Amino acid sequence: MVNLIQPQVAGANGFSLYLYVPLTPMNKVFMKLNFCSLSSGSSGNCYWLGNELQGILIDAGISATSIRKFLKNIDISMQTIMGVLVSHNHIDHIKGLEVLTRKNCFPAFTTHKIRKSILSPKKKISPDCIHEIPLQQKFHLAGFDIEAFPVCHDAPETIGFHICAGDKKITIVTDLGHICQTAAPYIKAANLLVIESNYDEQMLANGRYPHFLKARIRSDHGHLGNHQTAAFLADNINDNLSNICLAHLSKNNNSPEIVLQTLQQTFSERGIILNGHQRISVLNRNTPTDMISLIEQTDSLQVLF
Repeated sequence: MVNLIQPQVAGANGFSLYLYVPLTPMNKVFMKLNFCSLSSGSSGNCYWLGNELQGILIDAGISATSIRKFLKNIDISMQTIMGVLVSHNHIDHIKGLEVLTRKNCFPAFTTHKIRKSILSPKKKISPDCIHEIPLQQKFHLAGFDIEAFPVCHDAPETIGFHICAGDKKITIVTDLGHICQTAAPYIKAANLLVIESNYDEQMLANGRYPHFLKARIRSDHGHLGNHQTAAFLADNINDNLSNICLAHLSKNNNSPEIVLQTLQQTFSERGIILNGHQRISVLNRNTPTDMISLIEQTDSLQVLF
């Protein structure tokens, strides 16, 4: 059977048509699924996930101009972006939403609480483009099955995303003070994990931040420190986790070298030896990080017209 389906969301030039061709188990399609961090840190967060046909953004915390530029640098057209997932209302996650929604008519997807918190006269984000999604219920966008789940952070509401494409699972959690029981299963299930490792505990303690800000960062609704992230990964490392991306590093209280040193030391103390197929990356703060590719096994061939 061949089904002609019109997607629910429009690209920059209107609706596109896709041909879905179901395949037999003996004739499955293997497609390259790509992930690229465009920016990760307190200055702005934006991630792209997609394939040759279409993709999505997770957060838009840098300018729309920068998003367009960075995507062009990795040979991705803005016309292939089917939507933006929004994790919470802090400016380093929504800076580019105003232009993307008002000038480019990009649809954005987030929960009712987050939608309400980002719609204000000052932000001038187009309300018609912000679509509500439920918590812990799957919805379909751009070929992905996506599930938003709550995490602990000091915003009206903050969510992570568990994204499935064929047999591949991607989990993105970039702002959380601790890993709660609700979030943990989504993180443990990932093949590609983007997880916060925000600060080095000693650098934060000895740094110039005022006491109240240090307390906020260290709190259960603040950010994950290097030792917290390293300990969780050491407790839950498995052969299905092929890519670990350490994200949202503090400019003043962390460095890529310290993050990796902390992780290596924690793994060594636990006697953990990686299987040789696992890749650990520290995401750049202000520039795109190298593309990560996964091979997605799918039951249907999708052709764009």
